[in-house]
Amino acid sequence: MSENGDIGLIGLAVMGQNLILNMADHGFTVVAFNRSVEKVHNFLANEAKGKSIIGAESIPDLVSKLKSPRRIMLLVKAGDAVDSFINQLVPHLEEGDIIIDGGNSEYQDSERRTKNLAKMGIRFVGAGVSGGEEGARYGPSLMPGGNKAAWPYIKDIFQSISAKADGQPCCDWVGNDGAGHFVKMVHNGIEYGDMQLIGEVYHLMLAIGISQEEMAKTFGEWNKGELDSFLIEITRDILMFKDTDGKYLLPKIRDTAGQKGTGKWTAIAALNYGIPVTLIGEAVFSRCLSALKSERQISSKILPGPTPNFSDDKTKFLDDLKQALYAAKIVSYAQGFMLLREAANVHNWDLDYGAIALMWRGGCIIRSVFLGEIKKAFDKDSSLKSLLLDPFFVEAISKAQTGWRNVVSTAVKLGIPTPALGTALAFYDGYRSEHLPANLLQAQRDYFGAHTYELLGQEGKFVHTNWTGKGGNVSASTYDA
Repeated sequence: MSENGDIGLIGLAVMGQNLILNMADHGFTVVAFNRSVEKVHNFLANEAKGKSIIGAESIPDLVSKLKSPRRIMLLVKAGDAVDSFINQLVPHLEEGDIIIDGGNSEYQDSERRTKNLAKMGIRFVGAGVSGGEEGARYGPSLMPGGNKAAWPYIKDIFQSISAKADGQPCCDWVGNDGAGHFVKMVHNGIEYGDMQLIGEVYHLMLAIGISQEEMAKTFGEWNKGELDSFLIEITRDILMFKDTDGKYLLPKIRDTAGQKGTGKWTAIAALNYGIPVTLIGEAVFSRCLSALKSERQISSKILPGPTPNFSDDKTKFLDDLKQALYAAKIVSYAQGFMLLREAANVHNWDLDYGAIALMWRGGCIIRSVFLGEIKKAFDKDSSLKSLLLDPFFVEAISKAQTGWRNVVSTAVKLGIPTPALGTALAFYDGYRSEHLPANLLQAQRDYFGAHTYELLGQEGKFVHTNWTGKGGNVSASTYDA
């Protein structure tokens, strides 16, 4: 048996090809396979020519060309395709071999695969991969989880090819079972939120009459400070881009947004774990609303709204927009890390939140200087309940909240939807409130359903009141929903 491949990779779409080239650039020999073998031949004859990349004609051929323990990474469509390739690989593998799923899989699938393959002696890794095509080629953020026994055998490859932040690899072991893909899912949810926030800021800029040239200049300036990030940078570039006719391209693009599901999964997970990740939820629903283009075109001619009339200082309002974006971004990350903490408690994952922030510092879509402050917060207090309680972020929102509130109230007056900016503010105000009106809600539930309630000072004791004098004294089972 020829044992000359360090790692095998199945799936030669752009991401797969770029990861292979990245691995080869870092001194690893990669065995490449694709369901369409012709694609393997084309890759070897072109992009991979002259590099330490070997082609495989079949699954058995792929396995035969790998060193032991064999390391095989899948970059195929999430779902059935991953299980199909695993089933094809297993008969040819030996105890201790490693299968890595680098696609956008649901974390429950990774949890299932880790446990099932462990029974066969095969080590499974569910690895989140972020950074798009460029990241895959020159340094992605990698979030591996699953069977920890696999980590020593893939660590060198993964940390070598990953992006670097302050000289540190944006890759470390995340946790057992589905932890890697869960962290990647939350990353993508935060990405949804960031993009929605930026979109709302853009919408408000349009509403108050800011030219596209000035918008681009503004985003460029913002990218030099605390909002320095990949998404702010590309927003500037998009705003500056002109079509072949010399006119800006952005206004020509249809205002309906697609999605691949990871934002939706984050919102569903938040509901399942009972964590108020409201901003990401609104970002997902905003994409759904954008898809109702034909209905919006009709309703825009029927439904009344305010007459837009902005007479304030535009320069001052642009600064308020910057503050609103920054504050809402803090809330988005705070919610995301709250979800990570709750999932870790449920699944007994030992997540290192500072390390996760570092993994997101480079290579991925949500990379920003902002993440450095998150890492510092968790390095100071690993048991921090919420980023909103860290002194740095307390001070940041304290400075930003006046402008933030002005932006949300101005948007309401102008009739411009700001679901993400608005829900972030509502969450912040709710989180800082010692008292919320849930006492009335509990009374209502007890009134119509005898669901009981707790009295102040008697927590843990559930009582029922016969509110009408006609109901009974028997209560329903208590529950926390």
